[in-house]
Amino acid sequence: MTQTQILIAQAYAAFNARDIDGALALMTEDVTWPKASEGGKVVGKEEIRAYWTRQWGEFDPHVEPLALSDEEGGKTRVRVHQLVKSLQGDVLSDSEVVHLFTIGKGLIAAMDLGDEADSSAGPSSAFAHRS
Repeated sequence: MTQTQILIAQAYAAFNARDIDGALALMTEDVTWPKASEGGKVVGKEEIRAYWTRQWGEFDPHVEPLALSDEEGGKTRVRVHQLVKSLQGDVLSDSEVVHLFTIGKGLIAAMDLGDEADSSAGPSSAFAHRS
């Protein structure tokens, strides 16, 4: 595994463990992140913390990386299995999606949704069924 692949695997593991501090430690201070469950983006670690706290209060998402590939421009494409459940355990979405990471200075500088035309327009289809 490359350093980038290890970094990204650690980020997914921290997210799935709900280890916000562990995940944020792998990111730049000005990281940008999509708000998949709300639409739009957040910038910075504290905005990600607030967003994930809200998201986990409504949904139980779990993402497992299936394949990673390096792209042009220093980006890494990750195909993931994404399982989104309600807090009661009902499956809301069970699909494969693409995440596109940008790495800067050995840390995650940005993550984008690679399978949706405009993530700023609204929530990802995986989160369309609000609990």
